Amino acid sequence: MEVYTALRHFADSWGLLGMTLFFLGVVMFTLRPGAKSHANEAAQIPLKED
Repeated sequence: MEVYTALRHFADSWGLLGMTLFFLGVVMFTLRPGAKSHANEAAQIPLKED
């Protein structure tokens, strides 16, 4: 039971911090300047004829 308690304590503290930082990184990546043009290009890929 000690390993479970240690892992649970780690997940409650550092795991939450890690997930929060990851989420903020994804949001910042999505909202960065110039992202709209890249997103529009990616959205048109299925419609392009080779």
